[in-house]
Amino acid sequence: MDIREIQEEIVDEFSMFDDWEERYQYVIDLGNSLPLIDEQYKTEENIIKGCQSKVWLHGEQKDDNIVFTADSDAILTKGIIAILIRVFSNQKAADILEADMSFIDEIGLKEHLSPTRANGLVSMIKQIKIYALAFQAKN
Repeated sequence: MDIREIQEEIVDEFSMFDDWEERYQYVIDLGNSLPLIDEQYKTEENIIKGCQSKVWLHGEQKDDNIVFTADSDAILTKGIIAILIRVFSNQKAADILEADMSFIDEIGLKEHLSPTRANGLVSMIKQIKIYALAFQAKN
């Protein structure tokens, strides 16, 4: 699936819920299903700056795609990074850099986060795009 198709799938999933309590619970559930990041990547250099809680993000190139793994010490934040990993992992660097992020507004995520969590979300996206830039520059 390409990035847009995955984003549309996520928007459809969120539209099934009537209120934000249910959506928060879904985000938490997504975080609980996030594949565990290898402990060797839980380092200071993999922590995303700008997040209130600790979020580790690791990306590596496999063939032409970037594969991301992540973790967080906060359940809601872990769910947020799980959504982003689902969208951007196993995608090409150029596609990640060109990706439209409007799906975040479509699911209402940003407006329902505290200001610090919303800043953290922006930092997560920025870090994913930095990985994509770095891998694109190497090729």
